[in-house]
Amino acid sequence: MNRLPLRVRALSECFRNKSLDPVAVAEQCLAQIELQKPLNAFVRVASAKALKQAECSRDRYQKDKAISVLDGATIAVKDNFCTKDVHTTCASRMLEKFIPTYDATVVERLQAHGVILLGKTNLDQFGMGSGCIDSIFGPTRNSWSEDLNDDRFRIAGGSSGGSAVAVAARLCYAALGSDTGGSTRNPASYCGVVGLKPTYGLVSRHGLIPLVNSMDVPGIMTRTVDDCTAVLNAIAGPDSRDSTTVKKRYQSIPATGEEFSLKGVRIGIPIEYHCDGLDTEVLETWTVVADMLESAGATVKAVSLPNTASSIFVYSILNQCEVASNMSRYDGIEYGHRSQEDSSTEQLYASTRAEGFNGVVKNRILSGNYFLLRENYDKYFQKALKVRRLIADDFVQAFKQVDILLTPTTLSDAPLYKDFVQSNNRDQCAVQDFCTQSANMAGIPALSLPVRLSSRRLPISLQLMGDHFTERTLLAVAGWIEREVNFIVNYN
Repeated sequence: MNRLPLRVRALSECFRNKSLDPVAVAEQCLAQIELQKPLNAFVRVASAKALKQAECSRDRYQKDKAISVLDGATIAVKDNFCTKDVHTTCASRMLEKFIPTYDATVVERLQAHGVILLGKTNLDQFGMGSGCIDSIFGPTRNSWSEDLNDDRFRIAGGSSGGSAVAVAARLCYAALGSDTGGSTRNPASYCGVVGLKPTYGLVSRHGLIPLVNSMDVPGIMTRTVDDCTAVLNAIAGPDSRDSTTVKKRYQSIPATGEEFSLKGVRIGIPIEYHCDGLDTEVLETWTVVADMLESAGATVKAVSLPNTASSIFVYSILNQCEVASNMSRYDGIEYGHRSQEDSSTEQLYASTRAEGFNGVVKNRILSGNYFLLRENYDKYFQKALKVRRLIADDFVQAFKQVDILLTPTTLSDAPLYKDFVQSNNRDQCAVQDFCTQSANMAGIPALSLPVRLSSRRLPISLQLMGDHFTERTLLAVAGWIEREVNFIVNYN
């Protein structure tokens, strides 16, 4: 196999000078997906659609009429985004046969920029998980695993594990994930790729099958910060079909250049993120990068986010309450799985949900309904909303002092599957989402960036968080760190 360029911009240049052809690249990616089936990154491959799009891209380049830098780049889409005429299952039996009649806005916009859609990627069922192991298609295996057999492989992280592995294994150039409490950044961290959760409302959620409406954000996974910027520029901006998007016109972010200076940039180190369970090598990486930023002229200081200790509990309660509400649409009547046991309406509902949902989804529905009971509403849901406001206020106060927060993304490198499954889904998420979920509750942008390999030869990543709509600064700082650590060159 010919090694393709690592970066989208280099790929586009190869298309322009005719040293590469979009059809040949698409065919090579499709062949690699077949060869790398044991990773279980893709749950559905759209070969015919991809090759047709590649032919259109080739025609544009031959006429010197390429649409954008993304024209001809191969992408994958998490299987909870609607894709016209391509199954969208949420890795569940409930939607196993669902074929949407429209594209999600983010998919539509990417295709308008000339990308080639290779197919749909694996996830935890309905996005409820942090390992990409709770899927009707089976678990996704991290491409950095020492052994892919049985239970000796490393988890990919979740819930967007399939998308992260697709990018890390070089099966595509970019992938869409969704991020409710870290579901883009967590797998990006474990798989050694860039993972961006934009500001809530910057990117349309239309066509993203909802998990938690007040926190869900389409996420981006790429190998480089520049590629991530290109994808964000393609998909961000107002959408009349999604009332939660901001109405202000999106201003494209330029590619981050070598000339970016850290002088005057204020970096905050949240003291609460130095927590129990933080791996020594992650802490060391955190310290090294903070010192690197300070040496380059940035101001680095400790800050406090005092409500961090309550954050994961609040997130859990609100998540389950909104899940209970969102999952009620799956009743066997309008679309999705329908049980054959229909002796009564109640029996149809009960049997449909019992057959269509796995244990994780059922547990969250039951818990959410418990929290929303009249006698529990104030005690749990209302109180959680109040504490969520305090958590958001912590960030407001922090960003009066600093421009960017630097934290770990995950507490360790990717765990072994056999160790990960020793805990239940709730406990897994409490650990895996510790550093990430607060950004979703505050609605701020956050990015995971690979920095180096651990002693086990697995990626260690750090997280950058910024104030609302400060993606430009966030990506610029991330780009500077990326050039300094050179992860993509050293380890790809």
